[in-house]
Amino acid sequence: MFESIDTSLIDWSRAQFALTAMYHWLFVPLTLGLAMIMGIMETVYYKTGSVFWKNVTQFWQTIFGINFAVGIATGIILEFEFGTNWSNYSMFVGDIFGAPLAIEGILAFFMESTFVAVMYFGWNKVSKKFHLASTWLTGVGATISAWWILVANSWMQYPVGMQFNPDTVRNEMVDFFAVAFSPMAVVKFFHTVMSGWVLGAIFVVGVSSWYLLKKRHVEFAKASIKIGATFGIVASLIVALTGDISGVQIAKLQPMKMAAAEGLEDGGNGVSFTVVDDIKIPKMLSILATHDIDGYVPGINNLLNGGYKLPNGETALSAEEKIERGKKAIVALANYRKAVKENDAAAKADAKKILDENMPYFGYGYIKDPKSLVPPVGLTFWSFRIMVGLGGFFILLFIVVWWFHRKNKYQDMPWLQKVALWTIPLGYIACQAGWIVAEVGRQPWAIQDMLPVNAAISKLQTGSVQLTFFIFLILFTIMLIAEICIMVKSIKKGPEEIEQQA
Repeated sequence: MFESIDTSLIDWSRAQFALTAMYHWLFVPLTLGLAMIMGIMETVYYKTGSVFWKNVTQFWQTIFGINFAVGIATGIILEFEFGTNWSNYSMFVGDIFGAPLAIEGILAFFMESTFVAVMYFGWNKVSKKFHLASTWLTGVGATISAWWILVANSWMQYPVGMQFNPDTVRNEMVDFFAVAFSPMAVVKFFHTVMSGWVLGAIFVVGVSSWYLLKKRHVEFAKASIKIGATFGIVASLIVALTGDISGVQIAKLQPMKMAAAEGLEDGGNGVSFTVVDDIKIPKMLSILATHDIDGYVPGINNLLNGGYKLPNGETALSAEEKIERGKKAIVALANYRKAVKENDAAAKADAKKILDENMPYFGYGYIKDPKSLVPPVGLTFWSFRIMVGLGGFFILLFIVVWWFHRKNKYQDMPWLQKVALWTIPLGYIACQAGWIVAEVGRQPWAIQDMLPVNAAISKLQTGSVQLTFFIFLILFTIMLIAEICIMVKSIKKGPEEIEQQA
């Protein structure tokens, strides 16, 4: 079905997609976070009628707009790459994967583009109520957009709601709601979007702390910190909760990702959680993965060798057994199509039976070496610890900032203000680390257990992918530098005349 592809082409195509995705994710979280924060700020303006809060809102809307504009460009390129670099993937599951992306483009992006115009240019042209609604709907549109994109991504992690059609050699959607509202999609949405809210809160608190350090726009900074820190506490606690739920899902549905994230070679019952190196918390991994202190967590070797008991009572197959069953499915598909062509009903029925029995392992038929089923352990292991460690730090920081601000002492604590300022880049690092765990930990699968990357790729010239990789690298870097320069310039300029109108 799929042709053999040069490994260098696979590596360069993966690198190009990873480059685009990581640059895109530099812009999306701040958009999601600032959208909610500026909605809260304008709500305060609507309730109080204070011009001070109008100016506070307008300042953060300016920062939002700069980030929003640059993020669109990388997102469009990312979607195009599915068709250009991963055409086999698009052919095999386009009927399913394309649906949420189409909805995102037609509905969510339309909402964003419509109401963002009113938000920026309608201050003196529409009523305060309609403008407030436009601001919130801009944020809602961005959030809905994230929902459908995360539905598509979650389906790659946990493919449901589809059925393979041997006549078209495509997976076709049979249950839209199963795809749109799968448990993994719901949890991934809240965890990912809330991480964007956390970054938005970190950004607001950090920039506002810079104003306090410079003793500029003090009232503006204090008002922004109050909302940012409160918002950050709520968002970061939800991230922690959804992260816990996600951990249980991953342990059940993507156990190899869990094993790689823990660096667990041999599992068992009551498994310890490795903090770093030889520092372990007894039985904690079993608690996190199964919510059972003595729960069984398979390690990398267990997953490759099989033989352990699954939660449903069945015995886990080894990687070799899955690969053999996958090869049977591939051969059965070829026999089915041959029987259809020759109008041989009996051979068609036999081939269909074998195909149905082995279809759950279809993707394994393209795996050449069982060891390739193990994702990069070191990268996944440390990315997971960076994500979790920084997440805990953010909760602590928000609580400390909120407490001292409430006691009216924060403005006299320059050391804490510096910590808040330098936490901004840590927020971005945490977001990137989370996606590394999600995507690198899923390797070698484009779609979990269904389609490996070596079978999903387009047949292109490696040189053309290399060339576009460096073109994108230069282009995205220029865009990122431009965005940073424009945002820094706007921040240095500050909210105009805000002190006089406070």
